[in-house]
Amino acid sequence: MSTEPYAIEMRDVWFSYERRPVIEGVTFALKQGDFLGIIGPNGGGKTTLLRLMLGILKPQKGLIRILGELPHDAKHRVGYVPQYTNINVTFPISVMEITLMGRLAHCRIGRWYSRQDRQKAEEVLRQVGMWHERHTPIGKLSGGQRQRVFIARALATDPEILFLDEPTSSVDPDFETDLFDFLRELNRKVTIVVVTHDIGAISRNVKSVACVNHSLIFHEEGEITAQMIDMAYECPVDLIAHGMPHRVLSSHEEE
Repeated sequence: MSTEPYAIEMRDVWFSYERRPVIEGVTFALKQGDFLGIIGPNGGGKTTLLRLMLGILKPQKGLIRILGELPHDAKHRVGYVPQYTNINVTFPISVMEITLMGRLAHCRIGRWYSRQDRQKAEEVLRQVGMWHERHTPIGKLSGGQRQRVFIARALATDPEILFLDEPTSSVDPDFETDLFDFLRELNRKVTIVVVTHDIGAISRNVKSVACVNHSLIFHEEGEITAQMIDMAYECPVDLIAHGMPHRVLSSHEEE
């Protein structure tokens, strides 16, 4: 019997902002090698849940383990692509320089990037198709190209889990298709967690689904249930009439 720890384990997790509950009693476990899509309404707690997993926030109640460790202790084992980055696109910083930022945790204080760091940066830039733009200032790139670079920066950490928060917001449909093709290939080696509003993309690409609206519904088989749709949209939705590409189960147990 395998004793490998879960990629993510949450037990009865609660979190509030100024006494306003945002995450309420969330319990679920995600196996290593999974590809999880997280959906839910705006304000339902998706990004808060992600920040709890990353150790950016601490739960007021409950237990979180990432790869068997507390989130803060596992931070060197995960990569994160936020919805909004704090990089000023008018600042003259190149694609290569941004990617190398992902190697900072591997550098000794006061030391320059090593040959290994630069080799890793080249590897991941080639992986996301941006090596030819390595000398280009970030402000000269399109939204989709910038997102590829931020993914490369996250991959430069050699993560065991890659977290992405709305990675396809403000990008063209072609990039979205390419991104999920890339993530499916990457999932051969890395556990992936994606927060998105795109239910169609989720249904076509992920292995498991969680719907978050303060509480959480989790399904390991990747099906989007009618209960999840009701929870995500907070109103009845005629799935067939709207032409939504997904698989729907007739019943589901809520965590």
